[in-house]
Amino acid sequence: MEIIYKKLIFEIADAPTPSCHASSIEIYKGNLYAVWFGGTKEGADDVAIWLSLMKDDKWSVPVRMSQSHGIPHWNPVLFALDKRLFLYYKKGKTIPKWQTVYRVLENGVWSDEAELVPGDHGGRGPVKNKPVQLRNGLIVAGASVEGTDWKAFIDASTDGITWHAQEFIEADVNLIQPTIWETDYGIHALMRSNTGRAYRSDFDGKNWSKACKTNLPNNNSGLDAVCINGHLYAVYNPIGENWGARTPLVISKSEDNGTTWSETLTLEDTAGEFSYPSVIEADDFLHVVYTYNRKSVMYTRIYV
Repeated sequence: MEIIYKKLIFEIADAPTPSCHASSIEIYKGNLYAVWFGGTKEGADDVAIWLSLMKDDKWSVPVRMSQSHGIPHWNPVLFALDKRLFLYYKKGKTIPKWQTVYRVLENGVWSDEAELVPGDHGGRGPVKNKPVQLRNGLIVAGASVEGTDWKAFIDASTDGITWHAQEFIEADVNLIQPTIWETDYGIHALMRSNTGRAYRSDFDGKNWSKACKTNLPNNNSGLDAVCINGHLYAVYNPIGENWGARTPLVISKSEDNGTTWSETLTLEDTAGEFSYPSVIEADDFLHVVYTYNRKSVMYTRIYV
């Protein structure tokens, strides 16, 4: 692995908001799009969703994408499907009361905001990481709820709009924010936990297995993964401590579907917060965005 390009999406001096977090990246019609939430601070009433587009290795000036005011917005996720680009995000005063809303870019025009699952509270559709379209065409997204207990589940769709929630993944610990990948052996998910390790579940064609602890450290912060030609790449903070530090930030490679991890590339290793990565792949490159000290969003392109 080799870093080919690395640059903040916007300079801190030019930041549209004092704070930002929870970015997502996607390719749509040959261009990179990135989104995040930003405002005074996480959970503040002025937190909105922001978007930037890369052309010729330059990111555009961020534009505000969420349309309602006075309600905090959270965890935007991008997903390109056919000729449309979906933008999902949460809104609500508290996380247990989240509602998922979405907008769609088609023929150069963004649709108005609409509720994903009318009447839902707690969050449906993708909660942090990108949906994955399986080989059979089904779209699956890692979802979770955060009440007294944290519980993860998989939401499924055929069109990106209508979703069918599956049962909670059985677990003995708190789990949220699954990242999903597909191999010849099935469908798999890594999840954030409060135990110092990431947890994993696998789908056997009928049910998701009980989540089990992996040897991948997790600091109770978001992680993401992507599979390329049988090689699995995970982006995460290698800190095996509940609510541990959000530095360093690394990418590790597994050649046995996540059983062991070998090659590791360091993205950040100084003091600060480098967290909540989002990763996609295209043409033998990984494209990664992540929180940069809550002041900007870093974009990195890695040759694999």
